[in-house]
Amino acid sequence: MRRNLALAHALNNQLPGLIGRPVTGILITGTALAPAFRLPERWDWVLLPGVAKGSAGYLPRNLTLPMGELVPLRARLLQATLAGFSPHLVVVDRHATGVHGELETALRHARTAGPVRVVLGLREVLDSPAAAVAEWARVGGPRVVKDLFDAIWVYGDPAVHDPVAAGEIPFALRKLIRYTGYLAEGRPSASGTSCMPGRYCMTTVGGGSDGYALARVAVATPVPDGMGHLVVAGPQMPAEQLNDLRQRARPGVKVVSTVDDIVFHLRHAAAVVAMGGYNTVCEIMSTPVPALIVPRTQSRAEQRIRAASLAAAGYLEQHEIGTLTPEILAAWLAARFGTTVDRRRAVLDGLIRVPQLAAELLQPLLNAELAKSDRANQVSADLAADQFSADESDAAASVKGASRVAV
Repeated sequence: MRRNLALAHALNNQLPGLIGRPVTGILITGTALAPAFRLPERWDWVLLPGVAKGSAGYLPRNLTLPMGELVPLRARLLQATLAGFSPHLVVVDRHATGVHGELETALRHARTAGPVRVVLGLREVLDSPAAAVAEWARVGGPRVVKDLFDAIWVYGDPAVHDPVAAGEIPFALRKLIRYTGYLAEGRPSASGTSCMPGRYCMTTVGGGSDGYALARVAVATPVPDGMGHLVVAGPQMPAEQLNDLRQRARPGVKVVSTVDDIVFHLRHAAAVVAMGGYNTVCEIMSTPVPALIVPRTQSRAEQRIRAASLAAAGYLEQHEIGTLTPEILAAWLAARFGTTVDRRRAVLDGLIRVPQLAAELLQPLLNAELAKSDRANQVSADLAADQFSADESDAAASVKGASRVAV
């Protein structure tokens, strides 16, 4: 959600100047927390019944329904949304056809209903090659992806990690791929205020559902006198784990579930400890703050691959959670206070590149609409006022309307 919200702001701010018309859009998500985040003007949310990943795969997040009923429900909602909104551009995040294929029918109908461009947006790291290959096979392989999508945007720097060379994206899809760079610089800042007085270091564990182990080490880590330690446990950390962290916290440690402006807090920290999720890493990469990444060890290999590639490039450091202790973390923090990291060699301007790529895809559609409008206007000039058709009037007016984006 945070990645796509950043994309929405970038498209809303920059795309109108590139295509000569305003933009309106919808963000489709299964995250109930979404409406608490600030949307761009002329955008709105569509909330689907959510799914969560359990030990046996995806399950309904809240509803007491079997997945066999939830998937068709999500599919019908997606199809109705795209059919009713009629977007010019659809950006699909990560799962090409949805978590259980529920998006495929909606995309196929959208492509046949009118002029639309469909993009698959991917993190720069997917998973281990074997796991990624299995996921592409479940989608239907490169043939299905080529049928559904006009482009693949990879949100990373291939000089740091190339998912095609690593075997995470099929070689057959290489011609669709455009590397955007990390979606790092230009992420919207919410409040510009801090919940921490004075100097502080910071530990953040993303959503928090699997961040307790790192947060527990962090709250037990001593920091120098006069230095605070902000631990952001994440909105999805279970309440009993959050309460336990607060009880274990050393003096000077502040444990919160969320902060109003994560980017602001990262930029003003003396050092940052984090898990290796894409959004957190991008937000760190937009700062010169030294960072230690402690990647997730369960489920996907994504965070371990990301941490290793960025550490090899010299942009951050990494440590395994299994061997991290409060003493080791305290020594790392003490050694990094007062230092900075130069990350300017990395390609961090993906939020500028994405609107440019979107404009390249949309311009042929808009030119066709303009030509259609010109033809309609010519016909109208040759007809008496009472013979001018409503359809032609609508065609002429549509060019002046907003381009529609669904993410």
